[in-house]
Amino acid sequence: MKKVGIIMGSDSDLPVVTKAVNVLKELGVPYEVHIFSAHRTPGEAAAYAANAADSGFGVLIGVAGMAAHLAGALAAQTVLPVIGIPCKSSVLDGMDALLSTVQMPSGVPVATVAIDSGANAALLSAEILALGEPELAQKLRERRRSDADKVRAKDADIAAQL
Repeated sequence: MKKVGIIMGSDSDLPVVTKAVNVLKELGVPYEVHIFSAHRTPGEAAAYAANAADSGFGVLIGVAGMAAHLAGALAAQTVLPVIGIPCKSSVLDGMDALLSTVQMPSGVPVATVAIDSGANAALLSAEILALGEPELAQKLRERRRSDADKVRAKDADIAAQL
């Protein structure tokens, strides 16, 4: 199975990355996590993305707040799917990161999940990889069924209470 590369711009993004890692572990998807900054270590970020396909990766996730240029910088160096996770910051509550991540120029797409949505980025990564991995697709279907069962149980609890 191909790996997911998770690149965060700063260690302050670790709580969001941890949510993604937990989902990938649950699904048995191999991954790596690194800190590369689009602005402070652009050479390392570019080299990582440029070599990702040859290194066994199938998807990259770029995690950044504030200017949130990282996912776009990664996408510029590879044709692998890149998913951006904009992170909340103290400046504009994450809106700056969201807009910076989602507004990529034509020809360099970045899929973008909600602010701080590490779990959804991991699930989207797994869905992409599952196109060629039937066992992973089955795990995703089972997870969806389990999530639906949890909602049904909560519904039954509320109906009994009220």
